[in-house]
Amino acid sequence: MSTAPLVCLVEDDPIMGESLCDRFELEGFRHEWHKTAESAAAAIGKKPYAVVVSDVRLPDLGGDELFARLRQEHRVLPPFIFITGFGSIDRAVELLKKGAADYVTKPFDIECLIEKVRALAAIRPTIPGEQGGSLGVSQPMRRVEEMLPRLAKHAGTLLITGESGVGKERVALEFHRLARDNETCPFVAVNCGAITETLFEAELFGHEKGAFTGAIRTKKGFFEQAHCGTLFLDEIGEMPFSMQVKLLRAIQFRRITRVGGEHPVEVKLRLLCATNRDLRKLVEEGRFREDLYYRINVVQIRIPPLRERKEDILRLTRAMLDEFSAQHGGGRRLPSPRAEQALVDYPWPGNVRELRHCIERACIVSPYEMLEPADFFDESSPALSAQTAGASLGTYLEDCERSYIMRALAANNGRIAQTATSLGISRKNLWEKMKKLAIDGSQQPA
Repeated sequence: MSTAPLVCLVEDDPIMGESLCDRFELEGFRHEWHKTAESAAAAIGKKPYAVVVSDVRLPDLGGDELFARLRQEHRVLPPFIFITGFGSIDRAVELLKKGAADYVTKPFDIECLIEKVRALAAIRPTIPGEQGGSLGVSQPMRRVEEMLPRLAKHAGTLLITGESGVGKERVALEFHRLARDNETCPFVAVNCGAITETLFEAELFGHEKGAFTGAIRTKKGFFEQAHCGTLFLDEIGEMPFSMQVKLLRAIQFRRITRVGGEHPVEVKLRLLCATNRDLRKLVEEGRFREDLYYRINVVQIRIPPLRERKEDILRLTRAMLDEFSAQHGGGRRLPSPRAEQALVDYPWPGNVRELRHCIERACIVSPYEMLEPADFFDESSPALSAQTAGASLGTYLEDCERSYIMRALAANNGRIAQTATSLGISRKNLWEKMKKLAIDGSQQPA
């Protein structure tokens, strides 16, 4: 099956559509051509499109209306590039504000369009039922994603390093997805820091019936459970020194012996190890075997902390907001501009795990669609003091007024008259404030 990116073209003009399809094919893209918005709507979000290229003017439904409808249905959407006439640039700019990736104006340079498609196709979308997906849009994560297919094909052992909470298991799962022969291949994750030292051998290698008190039946260990799949040993630096030589032999020979057993069992698996500790330093301190270190460190991938890949913060935020909004109700949530700035500026010592907790907190504590910094962070957080310390009083007050009006618009489903009444001002006054504060009323729910 071809792994070339799949492009969705939504275009009713037969000449332009055929021309673009020919060029996509020439450039190595797979493509599907939809001549109506309804046809595209039935496929987008269900097929693994890398990019959608859509004309704004379509016979049954405008491309911008199609985009808005799909977003309202909370589908996981690939990047959208819109084709628009020169006279509709304002319309295209509004689409960018609402989440579109890019646009081109007619008559457009096809080379420019192809470059835009090629750049966006590198960010592979996630579709329902599929575990894969882009690891990030930042350069460090793009490099990791580019390496993984090659490593999955050739590497039997991999060491993943990085601070706690950066997403090492997420990378391990992506490696497994790329390396597996079929969907039944097991992925077994083990937290080495959570296993009692006395039970380590039995948990890893299994035990025979009667091997020790309480062993009432034969049990397969993690190595056997991962046969023909992937074994992920997280926090490998926490493994007891006494177990390390036994693990080394199991890795080297891909053969284990159950506790209380007499016959070795062959295992075929890929071994992924992860740690947030400096294994080389542990080796120097005599707390980690040097031979085991070199055996698992054949290939190493470092996952950078979130503060080193700020481009991923808002992307992760939006994905998590969609997830938790669905869980906790209250409609789709969005961070305000001030909240986005606070999220990007915060150093995230707990990385993606801490970000996830903050996102869930916001979805629980706030009943509003528009989320503010105080929804994500508690009062003692330095993220809130940093928001006010660097701004002038005028800027801070404008931000507060903008956020308050946007909350009111969201609470009143975007209805100007009702919003003005709830704020105790006239419609004209509200329109003037929205213009001054650059609040786009069309972004509010109809």
